[in-house]
Amino acid sequence: MTPLLSVRGLRAGYGGIPVLFQVDLEVGEGEIVALLGANGAGKTTTLRALSGMIPLMAGSVSLGAETVSGLPAQRLARLGIVHIPEGRGVFPSLEVDETLRLAAAMAGVPRRAVAGTVDEMYATFPSLAMRRGQAARHLSGGEQQMLALARGLIHRPRLLMIDEMSQGLAPTVVDALFALVATLPARGTSLLLVEQFVSRALALASRAYVLEKGEVGYAGSAAALAADESFVRGSYLGDAGTPAGMGGSRG
Repeated sequence: MTPLLSVRGLRAGYGGIPVLFQVDLEVGEGEIVALLGANGAGKTTTLRALSGMIPLMAGSVSLGAETVSGLPAQRLARLGIVHIPEGRGVFPSLEVDETLRLAAAMAGVPRRAVAGTVDEMYATFPSLAMRRGQAARHLSGGEQQMLALARGLIHRPRLLMIDEMSQGLAPTVVDALFALVATLPARGTSLLLVEQFVSRALALASRAYVLEKGEVGYAGSAAALAADESFVRGSYLGDAGTPAGMGGSRG
């Protein structure tokens, strides 16, 4: 599979203190990849580094044939790397329609095409169409997550990185969101998922990486990892480590 995202030797952290050490990972064209690990392993930091929210201390990041290491977040979004952060990151005082139109402006959508682009998001998320005049603070948690996804999809991302999409949501809402995300590769969007529902993420992904204290402890088949019951069970308890007896590479 042709790599869309290629990360080599990624080192990043906060205040000069590294959290990630020599992280290597790839996401192929049309692929869904899960990024897993216990709390504090470095999953969110990885997404923040790749989306330009925090600077790189070392390493290289490529999108297709283009090196994008160190570019600012807005530039990366224009190139096709879009990050939906944990907590959704929507502006509580903005109405749904205002949020989507602002996203279209930031994505560089021509003014004449904004209405059609926003309507496309309403067709994808009918619940938002019924709430278009409401402020984001009045939406349910599921609707806020849909709004965050819609805002990201307006950029027509080549790579969409989603941090804890299912956090705090009802099972029926999670089912709907996972069903939608599963369709995105067919629309030209690859995915890198950080997700607390490990079994759901592994069922969706083709490959997975497991971080341990800022390093890659496992890189390999998502199906093989899902078959390791001790890993999946431990993941829910927050103490998952490297799968025992697995054939994935260590980083």
